[in-house]
Amino acid sequence: MLAMQYRITLPADYDMRIIRRRVETKGPLLDDFSGLGLKAYGIQERGVDGSPVHQYAPFYLWTAPEAMNRFLWGPGFQGIVRDFGRPSVEHWQGLAFERGPSAGAVPRTATRHATPVPAAADPAAAVEDALARLAERTRKDGVHTTALGIDPRGWELIHFTLWEDSAPPSEPGDRYQVLHLSTPELDELPRGRQW
Repeated sequence: MLAMQYRITLPADYDMRIIRRRVETKGPLLDDFSGLGLKAYGIQERGVDGSPVHQYAPFYLWTAPEAMNRFLWGPGFQGIVRDFGRPSVEHWQGLAFERGPSAGAVPRTATRHATPVPAAADPAAAVEDALARLAERTRKDGVHTTALGIDPRGWELIHFTLWEDSAPPSEPGDRYQVLHLSTPELDELPRGRQW
């Protein structure tokens, strides 16, 4: 499993209805994309849930690197490049994936929490701690799905969780509205620890 996200920050006066229409018309195009476990079409709106910016920030879980490559070099991502410029694409090696109690519901929100692994920390111990937190999060009411990844280049852990409704106020991280969820190969994403 691979996790991926790009975040496109938009001007403060940007009409977010444009993004909503884009997702409404283009979102279903990936509903049968081979190798895509899930894509959450996330947005932030300035002044909503503490966001200082307007942002389009879809998040992906891929079942195989070939699928991610096919998307990045194919017409879907080229449309993003054409319309918004070429964003930086963050990606993480998948560490774990779980479905929560609300896996059968349609998620409305998401949280993304990045945690650096301190230079003095044992990386294996940091990953074990993160896996324990993921297991706790999985059991929370309202959790649709949750994933954990790591970027070993920068030693950053990423926790991404989809929620049926709003995330609890105590949940750390950036908050997103989810406009659409594509899940063509959700059942192919291996559950639990990825090794």
